[in-house]
Amino acid sequence: MTIVDVRTPDPKKFIKGATGDWEIVIGMEVHAQVTSEAKLFSGASTEFGKDPNDNVSLVDAAMPGMLPVINEECVRQAIRTGLGLKAQINLKSVFDRKNYFYPDLPQGYQISQFKQPIVGEGKILLDMPDEQVEIGVERLHLEQDAGKSLHDQHPTMSFVDLNRSGVALMEIVSKPDLRSSDEAKAYLTKLRTILRYLGTCDGNMDQGSMRADVNVSVRRPGGEFGTRCEIKNVNSIRFVGQAIEYEARRQVAILEDGGSIDQETRLFDAVKGETRSMRSKEEAHDYRYFPDPDLLPLEFTQEFVDELAQHLPELPDDKKNRFMSDYGLTAYDAEILIAEKVSADFFEEVAKGRDAKLAANWVINELFGRLNKEGKDLSNSPVSAAQLGGIVDLIKDGVISGKIAKDLFEIVWTEGGDPAQIVEERGMKQVTDLGAIEAIVDEIIAANPDKVQQAIAKPGLLGWFVGQVMKQSQGKANPQAVSDMLKQKIGLE
Repeated sequence: MTIVDVRTPDPKKFIKGATGDWEIVIGMEVHAQVTSEAKLFSGASTEFGKDPNDNVSLVDAAMPGMLPVINEECVRQAIRTGLGLKAQINLKSVFDRKNYFYPDLPQGYQISQFKQPIVGEGKILLDMPDEQVEIGVERLHLEQDAGKSLHDQHPTMSFVDLNRSGVALMEIVSKPDLRSSDEAKAYLTKLRTILRYLGTCDGNMDQGSMRADVNVSVRRPGGEFGTRCEIKNVNSIRFVGQAIEYEARRQVAILEDGGSIDQETRLFDAVKGETRSMRSKEEAHDYRYFPDPDLLPLEFTQEFVDELAQHLPELPDDKKNRFMSDYGLTAYDAEILIAEKVSADFFEEVAKGRDAKLAANWVINELFGRLNKEGKDLSNSPVSAAQLGGIVDLIKDGVISGKIAKDLFEIVWTEGGDPAQIVEERGMKQVTDLGAIEAIVDEIIAANPDKVQQAIAKPGLLGWFVGQVMKQSQGKANPQAVSDMLKQKIGLE
């Protein structure tokens, strides 16, 4: 296969070496566990957290005479994912045997797809700070997961847990289009978001349901691709970035010292923040791929694909564009809100029939900020969408000021309750009585004649007077009414 380089070298992303600039070239193979109650070729459960070897059928354990039977739901989920990646869906695909020996692979081979995968080429768009980048997807194929070897349970023995053996995985292979650790992290984040929107993978990297193999090489800018090293099973987006940074600099140091890069598989040590050699990198012929004789080619109709396409949910890019066009949000705010489907749904509930920009500001800055600070998420948020919407209504209707609104948010967060009722019972309404406001304004002006003259010379100092009035009114004065009255009395109008 000929690999085509579609990216123009970008000096902002170069590594500065002792002998000149270097460019990082990155490709990723993401293993995403298919959302399904049963495994790919057996009826065993996929429930996470069960005791070792609880979720194991005779097929998973490779008992003699046991034959695999394809799980249709896994096929549907793979097709839906391919559609979400704007990829070619192959109406005929073939399962192959990938042969290698490892204790947690009881069959002695993995059932995967090699030359004829279920999904072909697609793409993912990344919204980077200064550009939009299109990353090509080479393929998506279905395969079964292996079990897990446990080496820390006994000082002299290792154990094998086959709960994951046979679990359905989608291996999503990117083209070598990524050029920085930031792009790689953005790619993995965007892919996980798409999978979660589709409901085809939960994306829980801490549970192993999404893992990344990262291929890293370096070259002189625009030159031929270098020898790549594969960093296996990186299980967090942050670690992906750290692994790429370390590995790229390791390779640059070797090349600048006159050495050469060995094509190998490496592991990332998150404690030390470095990669280390695991084994020499295998090529396809090392696995002796051949079509699995126990499984017929997988075939379905275009009508089957079209039916699945009709019922896809609104995907992140489409939702972002809608939030910008329908709600008038900035690209930045829309990007934050659509990052998780639950966040987007929460915002739409808050914004329904209200000032969407004001709603977005309160969702992003006040609610999300507080949730992050306290290590919570929307699933256990003390403030509901209805309560936050109530606060937005009170601000928009002029019942409370922005400062009072923050005090009200704190009360709702800690005590709960209906925002409107709290404002009424605790006398938190802002003062809109111009007579009451005028009395405070006159008092502040009379007490500060020197600052009045300064404000006449520099109108920007008017904010000091507004602050003083708001302080004396305990935040209850209408800020706009205060500002207008000050301008009139000081003579700035």
